[in-house]
Amino acid sequence: MAEGKSKGEGRRAKGGGGQQKLVLDLCCGTGDIAMMFARQNPQTHVVGVDFTPEMLQVASARAPQHSTSWVQADALRLPFPGDTFDVVSVGYGLRNLADLSEGLREILRVLRPGGKLLSLDFGKPESRLWRAVYFGYLRVVPPALSRLFCDDADTHAYIVPSLQNCPNQRELKTLMEQCRYADCGFEEFCGGAMAINFGIKTR
Repeated sequence: MAEGKSKGEGRRAKGGGGQQKLVLDLCCGTGDIAMMFARQNPQTHVVGVDFTPEMLQVASARAPQHSTSWVQADALRLPFPGDTFDVVSVGYGLRNLADLSEGLREILRVLRPGGKLLSLDFGKPESRLWRAVYFGYLRVVPPALSRLFCDDADTHAYIVPSLQNCPNQRELKTLMEQCRYADCGFEEFCGGAMAINFGIKTR
């Protein structure tokens, strides 16, 4: 695994066109979102952070080393200076943090002024009928696929309990505002079954 520079990543690298943008992909897993940022923004350096070293080993083997680095760390105690990153992305990770408010404040700390948090996750549809259908799907289909392809139904069985115990996209927007993010909002997909929450650090 190619580990990142942790503290050293706080010094924003300079490329031929000036300051290189820095993106932090938190709870990066095997690196899908981090690599998407790297492919679409060649002048951006992406730092993937995850708590699990096995995930980072897979990510490191898949990613172009010149534009990505990987750091094992706790999302509640990031090893970076304040005001470092232009963007922090989280894919299906915020609801798994031990303390969501603390995690949001830690993300805010490492964002530079004007930097943006983007969080993609399962949503909770407002329609009771659609929510019941959607949760029923999550209870049955992902565990069945895990049993078929991974021989372990428990691989995705945690999704519904974790989703039930976390704020929905509207409540997360309110919580982000309470944690001093500005211009908070969310964009919904599939009738609210998926959502991207966003907010900006102003100072």
